[in-house]
Amino acid sequence: MRFNVNVSILFKEWSFTERFGAAREAGFGAVEFWWPSGEDLGEVERAAKDAGVEVALFNFDAGDMPAGDRGLAGDPERYEEFRANVPVALGLAERLGCRRLNALVGHEREGRREEQLELARENVRFAAEEAAKRGIEVTVEAVNTFENGPFLLHTTEQALEFVRSVGRENVKYQYDVYHMQRMEGNLVANLREYVGSIGHVQVADSPGRNEPGTGEIHYAYVLRELEALGYEGYVGLEYNPTDGDTLRSFGWLPEPSREGKADVADLRL
Repeated sequence: MRFNVNVSILFKEWSFTERFGAAREAGFGAVEFWWPSGEDLGEVERAAKDAGVEVALFNFDAGDMPAGDRGLAGDPERYEEFRANVPVALGLAERLGCRRLNALVGHEREGRREEQLELARENVRFAAEEAAKRGIEVTVEAVNTFENGPFLLHTTEQALEFVRSVGRENVKYQYDVYHMQRMEGNLVANLREYVGSIGHVQVADSPGRNEPGTGEIHYAYVLRELEALGYEGYVGLEYNPTDGDTLRSFGWLPEPSREGKADVADLRL
């Protein structure tokens, strides 16, 4: 099993571009991040390369997330914005050697669900076709509605049906254990059934979205099962440290397990 750390939600004690080096110093060989709105992309690229970390995944532009945006792909008012970001994001991915980008579909508007889903399919299909030319996968994520408003895709079944409807081999499901525990539970059964469709996994404990071992999810069991299923992708750490201290929040993950392949039996869970 391989872990990467999300430097948009973790390492907030550092500036964004400093977080890549901080992650490397903490023992991680790979990172992920949300679209770096407001950052100079050249500086982001330089920071990742200088730190010597692999970029496992990042998001296409999802709008102003602090203001409540959760994606552009299904927003009729932001069609051009999403389309314009696709070549920019793919160009950054190529320069970073990143092979996977996440496309968030956004919020449902009252009475427009089917229209928005069709738009999201068209946009994700467009992104996937452009990504395929570069050997890049596109992931689609289901997100919980308790904290994120009326997200268009909020269950595993919805997300997988959407992925199938896009009809492109390089489109995969991004399984966020935290979001799916909040929405539906049944974590291990769904992993067993759908692992072949999963391109990336993210973790946080529930409730609270804190580090594994602080909530109700039996992560030793979930990760052991994921390992037994032969999942070979990354597991992204996308959580808020319980006390705000990023480095202290890694107590469950011994430093030798933060880079390369880790044995679930070695985790402190």
